[in-house]
Order: sequence, then structure tokens, then C-alpha cells
Amino acid sequence: MEREPWLNLFLLAILCPLINGAPSSVSCPDEILSISEGRYSFSKDESSVRYSCSEGYYPTIRVRHCVNGKWKPLPQEKLSECRKITCPNPRGFENGEMYPYQRQYFVNDTTHYTCYSGYVFRGSGTRVCQGNGKWSGSTPICGRNSDDCPDPGTPAGSTRAGNMFNIDDKVSYYCDNKLTLIGSKERVCRENGRWSGTEPECYADFTYDTPEEASEGFSSSLKANLAVSQQNEGTDQVGRKIRVGKRGKLDIYIALDVSDSINEKDFEKAKNIIKTLIEKISYYEVSPNYEILIFATDVERIVSMRDFKSGQKNKLLDILKRLKDFKYNSKGDRSGTNIAQAYRNILESMQIEHDRDKEEFKKTQHIVIMFTDGQANMGGNPGQWVKKIKYLVRQNNPSEEEENLDMYVFGMGDDVNAEDMNDFKTDRLNEKFFFKLKDLDDLQKTFDEMIDEGSSVALCGLYQNYNTTNIERGQYPWLAKISVTRIDGTISNCMGSLVTSNFILTAAHCFRSGDTNSITVDLESKVIKVKNYTLHPDYDVKSKKNMGIPEYYEFDVALIQLAEPVITGPELRPICIPCTKETSGALKLLDKEGTCKKHEEELMSSETVKASFMSIVEDDIEKKQITIKRGKWRDACVEDAKKAEGITAQNARDIVTDNFLCSGGTEPTVDDIACKGDSGGATFVVPGNRLVQVGIVSWGVKNLCQNDNNDESRSDARDYHTSLFSAKVREFLKLYLGDANLGPPLTFL
Repeated sequence: MEREPWLNLFLLAILCPLINGAPSSVSCPDEILSISEGRYSFSKDESSVRYSCSEGYYPTIRVRHCVNGKWKPLPQEKLSECRKITCPNPRGFENGEMYPYQRQYFVNDTTHYTCYSGYVFRGSGTRVCQGNGKWSGSTPICGRNSDDCPDPGTPAGSTRAGNMFNIDDKVSYYCDNKLTLIGSKERVCRENGRWSGTEPECYADFTYDTPEEASEGFSSSLKANLAVSQQNEGTDQVGRKIRVGKRGKLDIYIALDVSDSINEKDFEKAKNIIKTLIEKISYYEVSPNYEILIFATDVERIVSMRDFKSGQKNKLLDILKRLKDFKYNSKGDRSGTNIAQAYRNILESMQIEHDRDKEEFKKTQHIVIMFTDGQANMGGNPGQWVKKIKYLVRQNNPSEEEENLDMYVFGMGDDVNAEDMNDFKTDRLNEKFFFKLKDLDDLQKTFDEMIDEGSSVALCGLYQNYNTTNIERGQYPWLAKISVTRIDGTISNCMGSLVTSNFILTAAHCFRSGDTNSITVDLESKVIKVKNYTLHPDYDVKSKKNMGIPEYYEFDVALIQLAEPVITGPELRPICIPCTKETSGALKLLDKEGTCKKHEEELMSSETVKASFMSIVEDDIEKKQITIKRGKWRDACVEDAKKAEGITAQNARDIVTDNFLCSGGTEPTVDDIACKGDSGGATFVVPGNRLVQVGIVSWGVKNLCQNDNNDESRSDARDYHTSLFSAKVREFLKLYLGDANLGPPLTFL
């Protein structure tokens, strides 16, 4: 179901202890604590011992705690041993044949499924028992497709009650002994022919989700043109995607546990994960609002939602700094783990937003994500506050069945109480809301999969459209200032554009032989080291000197390779360049529409194309407005090239070929004109809410900025821009920007 683009994303990151309660002050006796065929280790204060096994095995007892001078559970009563990991029994498969049939299924065991005559197969025909205790693929189902809803199947390890699949019919699920049901215990056939809730899964205590599974279930990379859902293998199982519209909003609530039971190393990991999540979300068009809470026994806000929305504390970099500066020992009493209070604070903030503007609250997509082991040691049952959050949202959208609320739970560590955590999430149409991960490292991998580093390249051309007359860095996050110091001490300045995390695109005429060590690149007021630069192989400024063209600028294009890739973020992002798959995404084109010709049609569709380039005026950044002349306007624009100083050629097309774009003049509008130092800058257009570079500022007929700094064009003052639609220019760019060995590549069409 497609959502409104007005998204508000509530991300609750609660990192709870792996060991519930404070360590015992009473030592326990020396006993035989070993494990057969496995390993064990003591905690730093020797208050617990933890067991582990080789890959493919699990310990029957994962941890013993020292409580009041005794080990719990007692070693003499219950030994720990390593056993083979098994997958849930698939015996519930109906209306077909499953083979081979075994009493237990171990890692790498394979099962096959076929339907009886008259039944239609859905799901995975072959499944493999994986090392995390889960079957690969999706639940195999043999159905008749004669009812209002399709046969919902019976997941491995479960028993289903209910065999009628018409509107309002219900089915219920139960897991085998020692397995925990995750998902919907009951599902209802809806009028739309789909089952309510989420297909259940049966987890053993050793079952984990892989980071790949978690990232697919929660959200793949947050691309601006991402579909809401993704169909898997012909089933009705849907991998949840988050759609961020061009005017979407994010209200992000983050709560971080700093109780005694999370060590300092894990605390720093947790902060870094949150930092990564915030930074990567900033790649997208949405403008997030934040509230960050630090909690243990009590809750402390680093920044509140009201302060952020009122503008008192709404600088992303400031918030990240406050998070970084919060030290492990900054919080006083850290003995408790008050998850309930964290949920209560979230509810209070949501209630304030509701009371402030009920209509806006109705349009809000509330998403709560909890990272926890599911064990709270104070504050009462967190479930009471979860219910109140659900009620607050549901009362404003009574017909939507929590459609405006997503409550996710990430459980981490050996002591995850999956059954309790299953009650802290929402259940909605084939979406998964619970994920069980081994540790923080797997959580980091989950987010890396969900929003990978490549997304900063794939989501090119993002900028912050401030409603102000002042130019701010967020409006030109791709802008590079280039300086070249000559042997005689003079400095030549050019502009450039960040096109990937490794490369700056600029003009070839900015450089002379041997310039590499004298080049500096300024990005976001930081000087970036340069590895080398490469000119277009066909660029030769003297190639037409004998034709009356003393300086010839065809293929005036160069790439600067940076010594180290830059880290993109709120103020530093690449611009889009045409004829790449990444720009197809920016233009919201389907794969079959994604051609270079289609890009040119979309971006250069009229005889005069509104475009811009950036200029440095007295150390300030200024955006200049131009129209690219095409059709009936181009001939006159090209002819004026003959009026440039020193040119005696009579054929203007010898001077300005089809590899140039042309701007300037006073017809049909008065354009701004390029000044010295603007060379190499991006000539860009803005289709929708993305910036796409279509040219590179190259050369001009007249230097009108020399005396009076007048940057308005005259009738014969023209500027010429190297066209990025030129086939030879594209070939050059592809050779370097499309090479994965040189950094995150662009995909050229």
C-alpha cells in the first residue's frame, strides 16, 4: 500500500543491557563451570560466566550469574553442553509432498516441496537450514486460490488453527515446545483479499536474524524513488521499505541506555551507530527533527523535540557534537534500566505534538524503533506505555489500523526475551517488526546494508532549499574551490563539482603540466589533498591556431582524483551528472526509460533552458542565472563566438561545436555572465528537487567583470559550457567515474 509522502519517522534506539541487574557483590564458590566441546569466559567482575560453541552449535546454557553467593543455574544440577543448531520442523506443510522427512533438520540440510494436482504452489520449492537456525527462502504453500484470501500457509515449527479463508475468517498459530512465536498469533482475512498482520515465525533461543535479513525487513537504502514494498518469490511476504517524499519530514526520537550493565566500549559503539544513522538519513530530501534521550534509572534529554522544532537547537552538526561529547560517566545513577520511562517520555512528546496541531499529527507517520534485550529492571511493564502510544495514534486514524504507526524492535544479545519484545511492536500487513541480532556489530552491519555508503552517490544532487536570499552551504553541497599556485607565485582559481566521493569535475584549462603538487581543493571550508588530475585526451588548446582560433576549448574537461575519499553528509554531497543510473533515480525514471537520450529530453526539453552556475564574488558565493540557448536561439549564440578577442576564423562552428552549450546575451532574457575564476564550475539545472550538472563553465566572448564587476550580459557577450551530453565527454567520465577500482562507481547508461 503506497503511503502519503508526508513521512515523520520516529526512530527510537534503545540499547539495553545484555545482563539484567547489577553485578553481585558476593563471590561464588569455585565449581566445575566448563562446557563440553565449548568455551567459557568470566565477566570482568567475575559475577557471570558466559558460554559459546563452535559454528553450527549452540550452548544449552548461555550464561550463569552469581546471585547471593550461588551460581544460577547451579552447575551440579544442570550442565552446559554444545548441541547442533536445528531448524524448525516443516511438517506443517499441507496439500503436497515434502522430502526428505527427518526427525530433526540440522545446518545445511535441504528440503524440497511440490504440490498435489489441483493446487497452486507459492514460496520456495527448495529450502536450506541456515547457521542462524532459520530456513532460507519463504514458506512453501499449496493453495487453491478459490477463497477470498490466499492460503496463509503454516510456517515451519508452527501449528495452525483455521482452514477457512474467506472475509473475516481467522487463523491462529502456535509454536512447538521451546520455540517462541514472533509475528501475529492471529490473522484475519480482510476485504482487500489480504491477511492482516505479519506471518509468524518460530524462534529457538539460539535463532538470530542476519544483518542482511534485518536490513531487508526493516528498510533497504532510503532512496528517494524507492517503492513502498517489494514482493518476494511470488508470495505475499513483503520486505518493508520506507518511502521518503520530496516534502517528507522526519521526527526522530532516539533513546540510548547508559546503565551500568552496558560497558563503555559498547556505549561508544552505540553512539557511533546512532551517529551513522543520523548522518545517512541526512542524505535524503527530508528535513529531520530530532529528540535524543540518554537514560538509565532516569531519562536525560540531549535535545528535545520542541526545542528542535522551535529552532532553538536545530543544527544537525551541533546535535551530533552533543552526542559525541556525552561521556559514559556523565550520567549519575546508572544502576537501573528504565525502558518504561523512555517509552513514557516518547509518549509525552508525541502528546505535545498532537495537542499542538491535530491535523498535522494525523498526517504524521510515527515510527518507533527499539534496540533492547527486552529485560527492564525498573519502571514497571513498558507494554503499558506502548499501548498508550498505539491508542494515541489510532484515535486520530481509526480506520487505518495503526497505518500511521510503526513500532520496530531490535533485540540484541544472548539474553533477548523474544516473547516479551513481540508485544512491543506493531503487526501490519506482511511487514516484519521484530529483529533479533547477535550484537552491536551485527546492528552496525544492518544499518550499513540498509543505508550503505553508496547511497551518498546514488542519491546525487540533494540540496537544502532554504527560503532565504542568503546562499548557505547546504544549497551547494557539491561546490569545490580549486586553487593552483604557479612557479612564479601567482595563483589561478577555478571552480569544480564533487561528482563522487573520490572525484572533482572541472575544466581542463585550469591546469598546466606539472601542476599536481600545487593544486588545493576546498570542500566545505576544508582543504582536501589531491592525488592527481586527468585531462580529456582530446583537449588541445593550440589545435586550431592555424585556423585563426588561438585558443580552442573543445573537450575542456578534467577530473581531479582526491587523495582520500570524502565523507558525504549534510553539507557535502555530490551533484548528479546525466546519462547515469543514479540520475535516472533523481529524474524518477523507470529502468526501461533510463537512457541518455531520455535524460537529454527531460533536462533540455525547450529552446531556452533555465540553468545556473555558482560564482565567487568578494569571497561570497553567488548563484548566477542563465538560459541555455537551443533551437532557433543557438545559431546567434554560436555566431557571436567570432567576436572574441584574437579570433579570425570565419566559420563559427569551427569555434563552437555541438560539444558546447551556449548562454549569455539579452534575448529572450538578460543572462548573468561568467567572471574570471568561475571556470570549471558546474552548469546545472533543477528538475524537481535535485541538481543535475549539464555542463562545465569553459570560456566566454567578453570579460565584463574586469573593470566594474558588472555580471550582466550584453547582446554579444556569450559564455560557452562543455556539454556533458557529448558522447566523447561521457566516454571520458565513464572511464574514471565508472571504475570501481577508483572508488564508489557511477553506473553509466
